[in-house]
Amino acid sequence: MTANLHVSRYSATLCMLALGLAFTVPASAQQSDIPLPAAVKSAGQIVVGIETTYPPMAFKDPKTNERAGFNVELVNAIARELGLAVKWEEMSFEQLMTSLTTGRIDMIGTAISDLPSRRDKLTFVDYLATGAQPFALSAKAGELKSNADLCGKTVGAPRTTSYMPVTAAWSEKNCAGAGKPAITVNGTAGATATRLELKQGRLDAAVLGPEYVAYLMADEPNTYAFVGEPLNKTLFGFAFEKKNGDLRDAVAKATAAVMKNGGYQQALKKFGLERQGLSEPTIDAGQ
Repeated sequence: MTANLHVSRYSATLCMLALGLAFTVPASAQQSDIPLPAAVKSAGQIVVGIETTYPPMAFKDPKTNERAGFNVELVNAIARELGLAVKWEEMSFEQLMTSLTTGRIDMIGTAISDLPSRRDKLTFVDYLATGAQPFALSAKAGELKSNADLCGKTVGAPRTTSYMPVTAAWSEKNCAGAGKPAITVNGTAGATATRLELKQGRLDAAVLGPEYVAYLMADEPNTYAFVGEPLNKTLFGFAFEKKNGDLRDAVAKATAAVMKNGGYQQALKKFGLERQGLSEPTIDAGQ
């Protein structure tokens, strides 16, 4: 995840997201044939670090303060396949990697990108496609349909994320490089500011993660529309310490089982993430 995005409000359409703990199953409820590291098997639980301010991946339902989101449901389903309970450790995004490498947690369960630069210390089970997704107000859907339609337009992205340089690089190659007017890339103060500037007409389009755009579309129906495909493609992965390959492999097998039994597809649909689904998990495949 490239930004710490906070929930401002929820519409009635998101009330059902409070069911994010529906997959929690006691470890004793199922025996797993998937091999586990001895320490994890003996403990009967997996300790998962998560940051809960990024809807729809992981957040707190403001009505109940319960943990909810796609990642919450998927991790609980994976734990069920492994015959383990989940012990959640909530923390800031900045604390996650240190907590993993110091042994406070077994796994990062929040939305974190599998990047080559992170694989000197971490290893990943990739479970969802992501990237820099352009979107616009629905009123401009007829004008902005494909990525090429962004050439010559003013497009905003949070200046503290990778979305801004990714947009600029895409423009250089696909707009200027094709003899078209370049995109004017405006840096914003964050996701909330990006949405506000778009609605105020200061931007023709904006770029955020497709999962967050899906949240906005559920929060404000008939207000936003996707523009083309992501400008780049990366993968979200569950992260493990590099030396903990046995646990990574167990989680990969459990993730594959959840993808096969339909639980993964059900969660994708529930949170509007069908465009980002994978057919199978991969290991350290992010670019």
